[in-house]
Amino acid sequence: MKHSARTHLTKGYTFLRTSGRAVRFVAWALVIAFVLTAAGCSKKSATANANSDTITSSEEQTYTRNIIIGFSQIGAESAWRTCNTQSMQTAAAEAGIQLIYSNAEQKQENQIKAIRSFIVYQVDVIVFVPIVQDGWDNVLREAKEAHIPVIIIDRKIRTSDESLYAAYIGADHVEEGRKAARFLQEKYKDADKTLNIMELRGTDGSSVTDGRYQGFREILQNDNRFNIIYSETGDFLRSMGKELAEKILSENGTLQINGTPVDIIYSHNDSMTLGFLDVFEKYGIQGGKDVTIVSVDAEQAVIDALKNGQVNCVVECNPKTGPLVMEFVQRLANNRPIPKITRIEETVFTENDDLSNIEPRGY
Repeated sequence: MKHSARTHLTKGYTFLRTSGRAVRFVAWALVIAFVLTAAGCSKKSATANANSDTITSSEEQTYTRNIIIGFSQIGAESAWRTCNTQSMQTAAAEAGIQLIYSNAEQKQENQIKAIRSFIVYQVDVIVFVPIVQDGWDNVLREAKEAHIPVIIIDRKIRTSDESLYAAYIGADHVEEGRKAARFLQEKYKDADKTLNIMELRGTDGSSVTDGRYQGFREILQNDNRFNIIYSETGDFLRSMGKELAEKILSENGTLQINGTPVDIIYSHNDSMTLGFLDVFEKYGIQGGKDVTIVSVDAEQAVIDALKNGQVNCVVECNPKTGPLVMEFVQRLANNRPIPKITRIEETVFTENDDLSNIEPRGY
C-alpha cells in the first residue's frame, strides 16, 4: 500500500561548525551519561515513498564524517522499541555519523532534559520519539534558536508552530486502526449477531494511541453489529497486559465484562497482546479460537502466534526507520530540502494468508 508524502523545503536552520566544535568539548561532561552504541536488528529497513535526492558530492563526505546526532528514545518497553533503537544506532554507525543516545525511561521530563543537553552540546541534528503529543514547544523553540533542526520519528507532536521541527518520519497510525477494523468487517461479513469488543489502548496522550483508536472507530461506527464494551490502557506494556487479563479473568471467571462475553480483542500493540496470551494459557482460553485477536506491530512472537492460530490478524508497524533518518540527516547537513512528512510503507498479516514465506522480523 502506498502512502503520500508532502514535501516542503526545510527552512530556518543553519549549521554552526567552526565555533560549535570547540563548545562541544566543553559541553561533553553534560551528556557523558548518554551512551554511544552501535547494535543491530535485522538489516531490512523501512521504505517510504518520499522523493529523495542522491547526495554524491565531496562536501557530503566531509559532513558525514563529522555529523553528530542527539537521539532521545522513550524507553525499551518492547521488542519493537528495542529494534527501533538498534535501527538508529546501526544506521548511524554505517553512515559514519556519531549518535548520542538517551533512554527516557517512559518520562517526558527525561526527554526534555536530554534535548536541552543536546542543545548545549551543539549537536547537528536532534532526533526524538515523543512519548506524548503535547508539551514540546518550549524546548523545540530553544533548539530552533540554536539553529539545530529536529526530526521526529514514530510518534507525532501537537504544536501551533510547525516550523519547530524539520520532519516527521513514521507510520499512519489512523490507517493502522482502519486496517484492523477492515479485517473484522471481512471476517464477520456474514455474521448477524452482536460482536463485543475489548480494546487494549496504548499510552494515553500519544499520537499512536489516538490514531489507532480513531481509525478503528471510523470504520466500525456505522456497523451496529460491533460493540466496544471495554477500553482500557495497558500503556503498550506486556506486564500491563498481564495485569489487565488477570484482573478481568479472576473477577469474572471467564473472558467477560459485567456479564457480557468478549468476542474480539483489539490490541494497540503486540506486547499487550502477548501479556493476554500469557494469562490465557493459565485459564485454558484459546486465543484465535475462543476469542478473535487483532494486534498491531508484527513482532516475531506475535507472527509466530498468528501462525499457531492464537492470533487472527496482525497489522504491521515497521520500526526500522534508521537508514531513512540518516539519509535525511545528511541532506540537512548539506542544506538540502527534506520532506516534512514521510509515511512508512506497511502491510497486514491475517489468518487467511500464506504465512510460510514471512521473513524473520528481526524484532
